[in-house]
Amino acid sequence: MRQRMRWWKVLGLAGLAGVAATGVVIARAERRRRAYTPEEIRQRLLERHAQSGDAAKPADPA
Repeated sequence: MRQRMRWWKVLGLAGLAGVAATGVVIARAERRRRAYTPEEIRQRLLERHAQSGDAAKPADPA
């Protein structure tokens, strides 16, 4: 019976560590995302839009 309790404790601690690690990853990504200025975001969006516009146009059949 004691062995079974130990496994539940280990499993619970592993789950807790996983939740904490996930929170750290999310916080880092959020910090990185918020580091951009509005002008930088606008410029990146315009670049991506221009690239997608070029890819969406069919080739000239001439």
